[in-house]
Amino acid sequence: MGLAAAHRIIRVLGILALLISGASAQPSRTDLRLGFQRSSTLTALLKETGELERALAPLNLRISWHEFTSGLPLLEALNLGKLDFSADVADTVPVFAQAAGARLVYVAEEAPSPAAQAILVPNNSSIRSLADLRGKRIAVTKGAGSHYLLVVALNSVGLSFKNISPAYLTPADARAAFVGGAVDAWVAWDPFLSSAEQQSGARVVADGNGLANYKRYYLSTESFAKDPSDILQIIFDKLGQTGTWVKQNPQPAADLLAKAWGIEAPVIIQANSHRSYKVNLVTAQGLSEQQKIADVFLAEGVLPGKVNTGDVAIWHPQSEAAR
Repeated sequence: MGLAAAHRIIRVLGILALLISGASAQPSRTDLRLGFQRSSTLTALLKETGELERALAPLNLRISWHEFTSGLPLLEALNLGKLDFSADVADTVPVFAQAAGARLVYVAEEAPSPAAQAILVPNNSSIRSLADLRGKRIAVTKGAGSHYLLVVALNSVGLSFKNISPAYLTPADARAAFVGGAVDAWVAWDPFLSSAEQQSGARVVADGNGLANYKRYYLSTESFAKDPSDILQIIFDKLGQTGTWVKQNPQPAADLLAKAWGIEAPVIIQANSHRSYKVNLVTAQGLSEQQKIADVFLAEGVLPGKVNTGDVAIWHPQSEAAR
């Protein structure tokens, strides 16, 4: 071998060494920024027990928890890169995020829980049916599953938002307005729904049965979904295990959540009985109601333009992708 050839080999080996050392020097992910709401039951339990931290400990991952009052600001933060993973939001929320141009990834879903949201009125109200909502002032959280429930419930009796006076409020403000008599009805979801029933004697006019399936979705950013580690698989597994545990252990689950939420355990037991907590992988077929939601909101003038809910990214476990 000539001297020139030897020098070329040495230079190539040197470049390879630099590339290898540079790759190994890349910082590993050390933080998981997780957003959640009061209604994010399974996430709240994982936070309370520390089970997720223990599961992620081998990856040297530190979790920071960020609570939001409703789903839309939660997904806005996710889209802006301020979070890595979003605990469950109502099925309507990703539709609004998609309409706003957000590029998010569906990671998991909870099976339908139509009884976990309902249209409430005071117990002494003259409102007895959906038709009686005409002309009434109704509290609802914009973009939430309750928003969609109210639209389709009104449509089912030939009414629309033009026939009511909507008050777009967060759950806390809606509850205050409802208890104080500032609104005639409130479209709430659990645990706010069960709390209003048990603590203020609220009466259900209609829940989601036959109107809205009310599925809840867990999402992440595109970059986080591409992380080659087992982080999302671990989160998915822990959510599924926690969902099974809640349904099998209603009292211990309620006791834990009572501490976290400051709500009485009997209220939580009722709220949890309304939810499926069955965590599944997301499929294109399973997202079929998303398009209906988008079309209904477009017809109501709520969405700025048509949304194709089939144009979304869905996370697939590495084990599934390898098949």
